Amino acid sequence: MNGKNKNYPRLFDQNRTDLVQHGLRHSLFHDAYHFMLTTSWPVFLLIFVAAFVALNAMFALAYLAGGDVIANARSGNFADAFFFSVHTLATIGYGNLAPLGLYANLISVVEVVTGLIILALITGITFAKFARPTARILFSRRAVVALHQGRPCLMFRMANQRKNRILEAHLNLGILITETSPEGLVLRRVHDMKLLRHHTPVFGLSWLAIHPLDEDSPMRGKAAADLEALDAEIIVSFTGVDDTLQQNVYRQHSYVNAEIEWNAVFEDIFLPGPDGQLFMDYQRFHRLKKLSPSDPAYVGSKENV
Repeated sequence: MNGKNKNYPRLFDQNRTDLVQHGLRHSLFHDAYHFMLTTSWPVFLLIFVAAFVALNAMFALAYLAGGDVIANARSGNFADAFFFSVHTLATIGYGNLAPLGLYANLISVVEVVTGLIILALITGITFAKFARPTARILFSRRAVVALHQGRPCLMFRMANQRKNRILEAHLNLGILITETSPEGLVLRRVHDMKLLRHHTPVFGLSWLAIHPLDEDSPMRGKAAADLEALDAEIIVSFTGVDDTLQQNVYRQHSYVNAEIEWNAVFEDIFLPGPDGQLFMDYQRFHRLKKLSPSDPAYVGSKENV
């Protein structure tokens, strides 16, 4: 079985929608806390508003089921019962509406307790979402292959998008490829890829990651067509300590074969200003310069890779 024909989904893709899982239970309530922490703010707020409306509608129907149990409310009017429920759930006072009799007061007690529990949960989840440490690391859209210090290397660059520093930054690199075992079993395996520098005490501006395509590299002797046939995906894992929050931060990224530019180098992003001081130009961050065979950094044939 050819791994290429399997069309394996990308491992690290923020917009991935093509991975379908069978045989697992999926629902909002199965792992609601994790879902609320990881979902976007618009989705989080939409779920909260929808749940708030649905809960008040449910309690409004409960009040209507008891008959005329709300003082000054129109008989059988859903809107009056709904807004009475909103007042009760939020404990903001009834105004001209009030519960009548034991039934309505019991429902009100249940609703107030429910509202307090929901308020505590929403407050905790909202704070947890705000407090989650994140790293705003910018990865170059493409990785490049070119000669570096006389040997072919795979390179990509990163930049810290915040005006802070990340301490004890570590970078790990691997390549995920499709392999067939001697027994004919098709496997997706990750092979480590060493870097010339995988650690820096302080990461403040930019970092050019360099992987030499030497005899220890899983990319040794492979060209673009070979990586395409292996469904290759280069996996990047970044960790460090945010010096503002004093907490660990993480970031992942990946490059597939179509995002690797052979015989190209990055344009310089550090330019001199009017006063002679260097500044970092983020507009040039993703720009590449194609190499010609006459360039010193040009990589020759596949055998040289």
